[in-house]
Amino acid sequence: MLPIAVDALGGDRAPQEVLAGVRDAVALGIPVVLVGPPDLEGRGDLPLIPATEFIAMDDDPGKSVRTKKDSTLVRAAEAVRDGKASAMISAGNTGATMASALLRMGRIKGVSRPAIATPIPVPGGTPTVLLDAGANAEVQADWLVQFAQMGSVYAEYRYGISSPRVGLLSIGEEPGKGDSLRKEAYELLSVAPGIDFIGNVEGRDVMSDAVDVVVTDGFTGNVVLKTLEGGMKTLVRALMDAFSSKPEYKEHADVLLPALLPLYESVDPDTTGGAILLGVDGVCIISHGSSSARAIVNGIKVAADMVERDIVGRIRAAIATTSN
Repeated sequence: MLPIAVDALGGDRAPQEVLAGVRDAVALGIPVVLVGPPDLEGRGDLPLIPATEFIAMDDDPGKSVRTKKDSTLVRAAEAVRDGKASAMISAGNTGATMASALLRMGRIKGVSRPAIATPIPVPGGTPTVLLDAGANAEVQADWLVQFAQMGSVYAEYRYGISSPRVGLLSIGEEPGKGDSLRKEAYELLSVAPGIDFIGNVEGRDVMSDAVDVVVTDGFTGNVVLKTLEGGMKTLVRALMDAFSSKPEYKEHADVLLPALLPLYESVDPDTTGGAILLGVDGVCIISHGSSSARAIVNGIKVAADMVERDIVGRIRAAIATTSN
């Protein structure tokens, strides 16, 4: 496998946590190449693609990608395009990561718009794939059909689900619920080939085993994602506060914690490692901004897995079949 190109400067905790995650990935036998300044402190003997510019979290994504052509994100995307890397991963500016991948790698033929597919944890079960999670604030009904196609391929080859159940996120389960976009998308999904469409699903279904792939517009999807992340953090914090609120609770907490830790592990964003941008002609993993070393190594592992399973080729074949 060609190395995974890792943005050395992306994320709130870069470069230290990124470098630690990269070293963990190398120890697992995954080839990695950093993308960053030649004088990157702490790089040691890790291979590097030089990049002298950096796109900050608050930079305008499109403008930055066009003007900062020697940025870590642009160089990482070019490495994939030019066959120097098999995939790219960054915990930096999400919009700029998407723009770099789209403008340098290009779209898979037939794909109208790429979409961010994010695994949503389901305690005790297989994660639900949510897309779009932020790439397209406004969408067309036929784009949602493509999101369902791409999400189904991703769920099958990442999680081994032979026939992923696809749900359309709406405000009610009944076919007539939702706005005009949702109603039109429902009709198209109902007759779309190669999709196991189960109808509308609601927000409460996203973290359940009732559905495998949930499609929606990027605005709604991102709100759902951030709401779930915030809710889970609040719940965990409340539990920890409750355990430590009185001395007599400590003994019970010590007994319960071993049972609760696997649950916490399953809902921790660092476990998934990041989301994947589906529809571009290359593997692009987007990790969250506060990624730790564990999140980085898990993201690299996802990237390597998706390269080995040829996710791009499988999506290309799925789109070509339905386009003909």
